Amino acid sequence: MSSNWDPLVLHPPPHSEHLKVEFPQDHVMLITLNRPNNLNAITPQLTKDIATVLGWFDDQTSLWVVIITGSGRAFCAGADLKAWLHNQSSGTANEQEDVASSVHGFASISRRHTSCKPMIAAVNGSAYGGGVEMILNCDIVIASEDAVFALPEVKRGVLAAQGVIPRLGRVAGHQLASEMLLLGNSITAIQARDRFRFVNFVVNKSAVLSTALDIARQVVMNSPDSVQSSKEGLVLAQKHHFEDAVQTHSLSLVSKRLYHGSNIKEGLAAFSERRKPRWSNPAKL
Repeated sequence: MSSNWDPLVLHPPPHSEHLKVEFPQDHVMLITLNRPNNLNAITPQLTKDIATVLGWFDDQTSLWVVIITGSGRAFCAGADLKAWLHNQSSGTANEQEDVASSVHGFASISRRHTSCKPMIAAVNGSAYGGGVEMILNCDIVIASEDAVFALPEVKRGVLAAQGVIPRLGRVAGHQLASEMLLLGNSITAIQARDRFRFVNFVVNKSAVLSTALDIARQVVMNSPDSVQSSKEGLVLAQKHHFEDAVQTHSLSLVSKRLYHGSNIKEGLAAFSERRKPRWSNPAKL
């Protein structure tokens, strides 16, 4: 456990009312997409809010895990297609360059790879398009039993281009990924867990957030240095071949912080002394 948690000293940066930021338990930040009347469709302002808040989160050593959820009956309906039509009709749309230059992807989440802190998706309702792109880049996914998932871009003449194609191909395999991407049909939460393999737990709708909070609690019971280095290793494994991934990970700054920090000593001492460890916030990189 940790003895250095004080949420009163946390002051997230300014953001619009379309994003709620809370600190429900030790070392955990909860962000809620708050456009329920629009099924939490992502706007440029909401993307900016998420980018600002997650950038701040990454810099806070006392915050170890983030949970992402939605308000109302949907998790996220993806992009605002009416706004997309307006951009297309105006002749100013520049989608190829926008996708290529987007560091963190859709909603500043779908391609976020610079953070070693775990992201948990609490999928309270249906997710479409970019909402699924966001989920595929989370580390652990809890879904409501009535949630529906779809990549319907092909039905709208657009493209799921913000990272979900390679991620889904890797997780589900080429044929199942093709089923979602080329047909554009919806799948259930059970199918997302058992066939397509991008959901960890399916629970009653009323238990989605409490389950996510319990998973986060279990994560923060472990050394934050070890957790963050483990996530970094998983991210590197997606970028490199086996041996290159091992070598790069072993020599990284995150691994150096683990091996030279206080938590490795605390964990080993706690084991020897038959007591629970008392973890410290990781040092800033």
